[in-house]
Amino acid sequence: MEKLDKIVSPTPLLQAEIGGRTVYLKAESLQPMGAFKLRGAWHRLTDLTEAEREKGVVAFSSGNHAQGVAWAARRLGIRATIVMPADSPRKKLDNTRALGAEVVTYDRMTESREAIAARIAADRGSVVVPSFDDPWIVEGQGSAGLEACRQMAALGLAAPDRIVTPCGGGGLASGLALAVPDAEIVIAEPEGWDDMTRSLAGGEIVPVGPNPPPTACDALQTLKVAPLTFGILKARGAHGVAVSEAEAGTAMRWALDNLRLVLEPGGAVALAALLAEKVAPTERTLVILSGGNVDASTFKRMVFDH
Repeated sequence: MEKLDKIVSPTPLLQAEIGGRTVYLKAESLQPMGAFKLRGAWHRLTDLTEAEREKGVVAFSSGNHAQGVAWAARRLGIRATIVMPADSPRKKLDNTRALGAEVVTYDRMTESREAIAARIAADRGSVVVPSFDDPWIVEGQGSAGLEACRQMAALGLAAPDRIVTPCGGGGLASGLALAVPDAEIVIAEPEGWDDMTRSLAGGEIVPVGPNPPPTACDALQTLKVAPLTFGILKARGAHGVAVSEAEAGTAMRWALDNLRLVLEPGGAVALAALLAEKVAPTERTLVILSGGNVDASTFKRMVFDH
């Protein structure tokens, strides 16, 4: 927490009535680069040695981790190379480059981003900064939960009893599980990409199935979760739900109308789970609004054209 307190202001904790109860919404979409990902990136990069900083870092991401690493690297004077899917939203590609990172694109369905990143890192002697399969990343993302607890305490409230969060690889969800150990953790994923939900239900890691459906939730398109994040969530008794594209769009529209917030599809799935009554609000439910990096065309299609 102390690391982040020195460089960014806390993101707002908003309140709204959903299902007849007051819920608390953590607007991570209002981070300087539009998503929670700078938390883990800053935590990881600030722990590099001077020798490691000189060799730079390599990361892989569809966009939000990319921007988090690029943002942190620029602030620290570290060279950053990001491996990104060629079909990443243009906004995320452009923003990552604008933050000073080198972008290497790949085909997410036929190429391995991990293999590409490992090859680049080996050639340059750089440190690989994974998007979720890393203890520093998990710990850094969990600071969102600690920050929310602090904000709720300022309102005279106890810590959250339930946290509903978007989930791709599970870095944020597992970080929250460690940071707020007494809260029930509920993850939300897009339909067809709900591998963490199915893994938790079955007790073992299962990958996304063949020919997964297209989804606007690009930030949550993880083909297989990691033992690290799965193990934490399994040990904490977490469970999940899947939401449809239409439900994500409804949540984006609700956030615009009620919170004056622009959310990206993946950043809205936890809110969508409550609005679609797939998760019931409790006395102190915390909902993570994880990101707001969305192209105008996608936002229009999801919010106004459904």
